Amino acid sequence: MGAAIRVLRNAKRIAVTNLSAGSGRILAVMDTTSRIDELNRRFGVAGVSEVLVGNGGLPKVRVTTLLASAEVYLHGAQVTLWQPAGAEEVIFLSEKSHWQDGLAIRGGIPICSPWFGEKADDPKAPSHGFVRIREWRLDGVAVEGDGTVNVICSTESDEASRRWWPHEFRMEYRIAIGKSLQLELAVTNTGNSSFEFAEALHTYLRVGDARTVMVRGLEGVTYQDKTDGNREKIQVGALTFAATTDNVYLDTRGAVEVVDPALRRTIRTEKRNSGTTVVWNPGQAGAAALADLGDDEWKSMVCVETSNIRAASVSLAPGQKHTMTAILSVASI
Repeated sequence: MGAAIRVLRNAKRIAVTNLSAGSGRILAVMDTTSRIDELNRRFGVAGVSEVLVGNGGLPKVRVTTLLASAEVYLHGAQVTLWQPAGAEEVIFLSEKSHWQDGLAIRGGIPICSPWFGEKADDPKAPSHGFVRIREWRLDGVAVEGDGTVNVICSTESDEASRRWWPHEFRMEYRIAIGKSLQLELAVTNTGNSSFEFAEALHTYLRVGDARTVMVRGLEGVTYQDKTDGNREKIQVGALTFAATTDNVYLDTRGAVEVVDPALRRTIRTEKRNSGTTVVWNPGQAGAAALADLGDDEWKSMVCVETSNIRAASVSLAPGQKHTMTAILSVASI
């Protein structure tokens, strides 16, 4: 019989035990206590923020204030929870999501970059880029005078990134948690040659029933319909979800509102330095094809993504910096 591997986890310790031949011999033990303690010593704020071991043993930052609660995984610097005080949870997270190094978390707000979708010249490269499947560094947690909490993470080029993308860069991500959720992604060219990159904040919004949701603010906008060979079309009226939807709206600068009658609320996304908006819902057929999404979970989510993709991709000369911002807010209907 082959070796059986059991993963034992608690809040601060992960042990991997080899049970072959009944020996119970420990092959490897990774004690995360010292790492979590060090992160808490540097970035923990009493009654406000703490670093914990999350799903799959991945470290996460939990923020709890009078304004809102939130969680940010260092894996992908990914927001997985934002719940303003007195409101229901805003962010969708799949119950079947993977929680593993090198795999994407299904739901939350993944950062897609430096490419979007499949990499044109390398079908083996990670879909939507590599930054959403690598651990980011936690650089700071700070409380503003109004109670907003800023969580700051960063990542940069290294040997692993150069395997997929041969450019020198630094990304800094500032997550401002309060009555609104402000996401600010800054990319700097730290190399000696220019490069072009795409970026998207792939925001999964939690809704009561996608079939009753309306998306406003894109009326009259030209979009590319991925479900129809990327044919260009014009949005007529509010967008609804009668089938699989995968649209890239071009030259969009204004706010977009997701009107959700089932939860009796409107989720508003404003943005800066973003030229495209992606709206996606896999529908029943698309959900069935995704191993990390429940068959019926498509009804509980709508993605509205602040982005710069395709023709709106960003070019940076050496030393240049580009910052894209998305701001989420919620209002009752």
